[in-house]
Amino acid sequence: MRAVPTALAAAGAVGLGVGAAAHVWARHVEIHRFTLREAELRILPPGARTLRVLHLSDVHLVPDQERKIAFLRHLGTLRPHLVIDTGDNIASAAAVPVLAEALAPLLERPGAFVMGSNDMFAPGPKNPLRYFLPDPRPEGMTERTDRDLPTEELAAALSAHGWEDLTNRRAAIELGGLEVRLVGVDDPHLERDEMPAPERPDRPLPSHGNVLRLGVAHAPYRRVLDAFTADGADLILAGHTHGGQLRLPGIGALVTNCDLPRSQARGLSSWRGVALNVSAGLGASPYSNYRLFTPPEATLLTLRSPKPGTGA
Repeated sequence: MRAVPTALAAAGAVGLGVGAAAHVWARHVEIHRFTLREAELRILPPGARTLRVLHLSDVHLVPDQERKIAFLRHLGTLRPHLVIDTGDNIASAAAVPVLAEALAPLLERPGAFVMGSNDMFAPGPKNPLRYFLPDPRPEGMTERTDRDLPTEELAAALSAHGWEDLTNRRAAIELGGLEVRLVGVDDPHLERDEMPAPERPDRPLPSHGNVLRLGVAHAPYRRVLDAFTADGADLILAGHTHGGQLRLPGIGALVTNCDLPRSQARGLSSWRGVALNVSAGLGASPYSNYRLFTPPEATLLTLRSPKPGTGA
């Protein structure tokens, strides 16, 4: 008669042990397993030169994160042709000069950025169960107009050497025979996204005829992805999801913190026929600094022309 209670107690002990081990791994190991994810897309015009795009997102930097800072410095050795930063760079005001110093080699490369909510408002403790609500944002967040992080100082640091600020605006970057036309929006998670006016229909192609169109946002809400798709984007870049931050084998991301399907919480996928890269990001809030089955990452996308005679 005691066998069943004994078996249940043993199972409970095993469950507690597994949970404790997962917590230690997520909090003290995986959060520091900085990874470079590499992928290839054949979306350039025929005959265009290969383009290497480094996608950064969700650094959530505080000044004492030495391993993260070292990884950011290492990324400068990749010498990408273009850097795209999709926001949530800092977690404290003191992190701005530290971030600028760590990114210094990359800031010398052509690049562009948008901001996330954590570039504007300092993080605070949250109930993690909130992320399972239909709208996980704290009450009143979208109406806030004050900022307690130095957003303007951050933008100045990122644009000091030429990176384009894509906050609800368009820009173009010429890269050796390829014109990259970019369109970006302010953070959709705060409902600050305003799609810029469409390109002039009579805007001429560059003399070489090669154009790549990128859509850039922090949070990949469906309305924004639809707007970029309608605008003619060849590739959309976003972050915000942390890849789910906690993933389970066979299930994947538990949440995306937006209305993006969980199956698209990280990596390359397609949105209405347009390539979409969602970065799992390099960090997390200092109040929830852990990851499980989704290590912190930057992404190096190698863009090429279609293979001759294949169209793909």
